[in-house]
Amino acid sequence: MVVCAFAAGLLLLARPQVAVAQDSAALGRISVPGLEGRVVSATVQSEDGAAIPVSLRSGRLWPTDPIQVNQRLVVHVTVRRPGWVGWLLGRTVKRTFVVRAPAAELRRRWLLTPSSGPVSVSFTTPVRAVRIDRGAHSLTVRFAEPRSTIVVGRVVPGLPHAGSVTVSAVPRTWETLPRPVRVSWFPVGDGVQALAEPTLGGRLRADQAITITFAKPVREVLGERSPTIQGVDGQWQALDAHTISFRPTGFGYPLGGRVKVLLPAQLRFAARTHVRSLRTLAWNVHEGSILRLHQLLAQAGYLPVSWQPAADPAAPTAQTEARSATSPPAGTFSWRYANTPPELRALWRPGSWNDITRGAVMMFEDTHGLAVDGFAGPEVWHALLVDSLAGTRSGDGYSYVFVHRNLPQSLNLWHNGRVIVSSPGNTGVPAAPTQLGTFPVFEHISVGTMSGTNPDGTHYHDPGIRYISYFNHGDAIHAFNRASFGTPQSLGCVELPLAAAATVWPYTPIGTLVTIEN
Repeated sequence: MVVCAFAAGLLLLARPQVAVAQDSAALGRISVPGLEGRVVSATVQSEDGAAIPVSLRSGRLWPTDPIQVNQRLVVHVTVRRPGWVGWLLGRTVKRTFVVRAPAAELRRRWLLTPSSGPVSVSFTTPVRAVRIDRGAHSLTVRFAEPRSTIVVGRVVPGLPHAGSVTVSAVPRTWETLPRPVRVSWFPVGDGVQALAEPTLGGRLRADQAITITFAKPVREVLGERSPTIQGVDGQWQALDAHTISFRPTGFGYPLGGRVKVLLPAQLRFAARTHVRSLRTLAWNVHEGSILRLHQLLAQAGYLPVSWQPAADPAAPTAQTEARSATSPPAGTFSWRYANTPPELRALWRPGSWNDITRGAVMMFEDTHGLAVDGFAGPEVWHALLVDSLAGTRSGDGYSYVFVHRNLPQSLNLWHNGRVIVSSPGNTGVPAAPTQLGTFPVFEHISVGTMSGTNPDGTHYHDPGIRYISYFNHGDAIHAFNRASFGTPQSLGCVELPLAAAATVWPYTPIGTLVTIEN
């Protein structure tokens, strides 16, 4: 009996233990030797103690919610022992195991490719799902059987065949795709040595990163030097041994402008259809949205409308202002004054370029000492973003001039909701009529000389003309000494009595709209 008991003890001590082994599809496989009994429960927790939902089927653990790759997990297994083993050692036994969700690493991220055919990548562990992103195009593929090698691109004969994609893959279907990894390929031999993204000659967003990937390590190509970008705040940083990236700060790249990157040395780059040696890389920057232009001009007081955002905006920063320039926030426009002239209302089209926009841009340019051309270029956008961030607003109000050509002819000055001047005036004679339409004032001088050609071919030269506001080529609002006013007498200008012209002139700076109507 003693010998039998001793043998039974040795058998129990030497028996196989409960274990959690790796599985090709599940999180793990629980193995229970016959003497141990059967599994009655199995739970999984994250390292911080959070429960991970799983199901136990045929001894295999299956997560019911997605799990991150390479996540460390704690498995608790409870086993009920059979008959005499349970009487001898206890009815239940609990075991704790640590497992890790599998991850797949790329074997190589910088590839040399032949002149045609597929571009493939290999993983250290076979994968069951992969996502491939290339610019605006993405593709997610799930495999019935795990694969160690997948195709991520294709080289077309006769075209530049350097390329780049980002790849994200998982070895199990119940895992979430991890952060994507960039894969780049270059031709064998003396071909393309570097790859720029976005594509050279394309367009940049104001806050978009510029990435350059080299066929060789960065230190071998550039040494200790970095590319330079003039006029843009930001810095270069290494993404990996072969890749550097520039992320702008502040307002980013100039909206509607052009960005140039100067390299320390000349390299070969792939453009859209050819390969060339370059030392300067260039991109155009997206123009700002007209809708956002209207919003900013309205906020700054240069439009007869106000703008209210649909939601309370967060505290503005240079980055958010630059981002909103191309992706405007939602909101509504409303007229600032109840009795806005119908002629002015008819001109307004939010989100579309119109005469009101052009006049407001010209006024903004003149106010800020910029060249007045009526176009929202990089300098205008930069000044608008600076004013928006600072909350700067024009305090001069809004003026509008409308002139009636029907007899008796008159000029009316509307300012901040009311007509403050209504005066008889003279427009052009039938041989030189004042053109119908709406025009912004483009030159504003208190006194000057006006000269030109009369309808009969003779010339005139009139010095000392007071209170001149040019609005359409040589046509202007100005004072003129006439015996009467209210009939066609000029050569296209709108002539006013001296007192009326003196009152009107301060309200017609550059950008003020003048409508000539019947």
